[in-house]
Amino acid sequence: MDGVDIIRKVRTWSNTPIIVVSARSEDKDKIEALDAGADDYLTKPFSVDELLARLRVSLRRVRYDSEKLLKDSTVFINGDLKIDYAAGSVFMEDKEIHLTPIEYKLLCLLAKNAGKVLTHNFILHEIWGDYTNDVSALRVFMATLRKKIEKNPSQPEYIQTHIGIGYRMLQVSGKNKTDEQE
Repeated sequence: MDGVDIIRKVRTWSNTPIIVVSARSEDKDKIEALDAGADDYLTKPFSVDELLARLRVSLRRVRYDSEKLLKDSTVFINGDLKIDYAAGSVFMEDKEIHLTPIEYKLLCLLAKNAGKVLTHNFILHEIWGDYTNDVSALRVFMATLRKKIEKNPSQPEYIQTHIGIGYRMLQVSGKNKTDEQE
């Protein structure tokens, strides 16, 4: 299969960045690949530094697009958990629950990274900045947050502990979504 055909095929199901690395340097080849959906086109010979710079640009674009989508979204739903970012409210089974500002920040951080394990250090830095490295305080806040959102905190459905590493928001029943409207 020709590279341009591969690009077209991939674009039917993915927005993954595609950088073409080719010996073909004709403008028509570059234009065809870019029009088919490639994000960039690099001709041989090239330096590793140039390739790395182009990769960084593609990754920045993906990160920007992802962050913009999350910022534009106002509601996160995962099973019976609902976070209304615009209102700053959290609901379990359609009943509003009260969270402290730190608990709310923790829950939002986990929700925006649902499915990913976040390390203790990452969470501490995101929530408190460089002011603390107190993992025991984080554990206390996570325990109180669990008591508020979990049916059975000793068998969590939403927040999973990765011992010695950090925490992860689990995706419950495949219902995880972020929506502009409900």
